[in-house]
Amino acid sequence: MPLSSPAPRKHLHTRTITYTGYERDDGLWDIEGHMTDTKTYAFENQWRGEIQPGEPVHEMWVRLTLDDNYVIQDIEAVTDNSPFEMCPAIVSSYKRLIGVRIGAGWRKHIRERVGGVAGCTHITELLYPLGTAAMQTMTPGLMKKAEEAGEDLTRPRQRPPVLNTCHAWATTSPAVKQFLPDYYEGPKSEEGEE
Repeated sequence: MPLSSPAPRKHLHTRTITYTGYERDDGLWDIEGHMTDTKTYAFENQWRGEIQPGEPVHEMWVRLTLDDNYVIQDIEAVTDNSPFEMCPAIVSSYKRLIGVRIGAGWRKHIRERVGGVAGCTHITELLYPLGTAAMQTMTPGLMKKAEEAGEDLTRPRQRPPVLNTCHAWATTSPAVKQFLPDYYEGPKSEEGEE
């Protein structure tokens, strides 16, 4: 078991989030996120009536369509279930993200365009990890394309967006030294090594 045994408790709420990545036939990429919130008990909702155990209180979807440079070409957001009748009305505001590139400043760009009252808390939060899901989906395919084109994968044409996004991809890490040596900024392992 990954966590220690918990104290005695009662299950009340479950949030489920999934991300799925696709390579499209037209050369673009789709990254989809889906989120649901459910309760283990029934409760009254002014708009929807009684919400049953396991019935989604929140259910939101988002699809980003990206080019090979991680730039958003299109976005679609949908609210299937919400606690208020007005919630689905905000989904069109997510089109403001078209043209944004996933990379440094990703969360900042999201907050500036659809944060707070300009968006839906749940859809906006669903977008944050979508950037990582895009990297996980696209990087192997992009590396294969580059390799087939004869490019040296240790010397990419532009700074890889994965740099300094976590401990393993720090520019001082052994992973960067091995896989992206041109971007390695850590200590030399042997005297006189460049």
